Amino acid sequence: MKSNAIIGQSGGPTSVINASLAGVIEKAIKSKEIKNIYGMRFGIEGFMQEKIIDLGTQSEKVLSGLRTTPSSALGSSRHKLQEQDFPKIMKLLKKFNIRYFFMIGGNDTMDTINRIESYCNGNGYELIGTGIPKTVDNDLYGTDHTPGFPSAARTNILNVMQAGILARDMQMVDKFIIYQTIGRDAGWLAAATSLAKRKEDDAPHLIYTPEFSFNKEEFLEDAGSCINKYGWVSVVCGEGLKFKDGTPVSASRTKDKFDNVEFGAMGGSSVGMNLHRMITDKYGYRGEFQITESLIMSAADRTVNLDRREAFLCGVEAVKLAEKGESGYMIALERKSDRPYEIKYVKVLLSDVAVKAKPMPGEYFTKKGNFVNEKFIEYIKPLIGKLPEFVELENKVIKRG
Repeated sequence: MKSNAIIGQSGGPTSVINASLAGVIEKAIKSKEIKNIYGMRFGIEGFMQEKIIDLGTQSEKVLSGLRTTPSSALGSSRHKLQEQDFPKIMKLLKKFNIRYFFMIGGNDTMDTINRIESYCNGNGYELIGTGIPKTVDNDLYGTDHTPGFPSAARTNILNVMQAGILARDMQMVDKFIIYQTIGRDAGWLAAATSLAKRKEDDAPHLIYTPEFSFNKEEFLEDAGSCINKYGWVSVVCGEGLKFKDGTPVSASRTKDKFDNVEFGAMGGSSVGMNLHRMITDKYGYRGEFQITESLIMSAADRTVNLDRREAFLCGVEAVKLAEKGESGYMIALERKSDRPYEIKYVKVLLSDVAVKAKPMPGEYFTKKGNFVNEKFIEYIKPLIGKLPEFVELENKVIKRG
């Protein structure tokens, strides 16, 4: 079906989302089935305003540079489709003779593609809709991991590792440090920081994720125990922590267009801030909390080469799938081996990915649920790459007399 194609980016960015964009563009330019490859500026919202650019005429310098440029080059959007949007979208697809529809994003984005593809094909306009996975949260069903996650995980690991060294050396001043990661429904990013630990007393000591109900009394007991044992405590928490009754630990009540709780600055106080307050109120200790928010989504200097390569190939594979006339799928990564690390690119139904979030399996946690076990370490290690090693002074105390 010789026709034009369009691609958009949606939701939060990553440091490798543009590598996927580059993969789509480069493969589409060579395709015998695709005439022109267009880009929607600022997602489906921009597309409805006819903010469309020609990606096939981009310079070689731009196409090459996309592979290493962070954030969303096309611009992003979090527009939730309304029923009145569909006729307008199909009209524009017809106007620009677009039959190939690609979007890079998370579960809400996969829902957008799925609904547009279903509407068009159900109303006599043949459209091939293909999803390309992206989310630092790593919470998409059907794929071993998502492009963007390894790099964001590495950034968090380095943050916790280096902040841990600082906290260790400042324990006579500050007794604790709280590090908050993003991850509304799943704790993959928080759990990844476990790789910062080389020795028992290294950061982090405790990790709390949305997979478990938060218990204030147990948390304070755990934190106090670590302070007694190590002289300080490093705590990593996911932003989506909730108490047993479902109340966010952040006390946030603000929601986005998709009815998701906003845990950022607009959502009220934060989990990290509240955990800090709990420890201070209980023990009277001084400490600090760190919240990086979107900084981990665009840390190009900490991007994992493996992540960049897989993101690019996801874009290439998406075009290959569309060229075959297969529609309604997202490209996914299936792990074949840990040692050596090996994956293959497969397809999963958009309807199986849309809207839902994939939590971490319970088998990845310790029995108490406040840290991860070796199964998770085996899973995460191949994705991160080599980490720096730091030294510590040997504690050779001078003997008197």
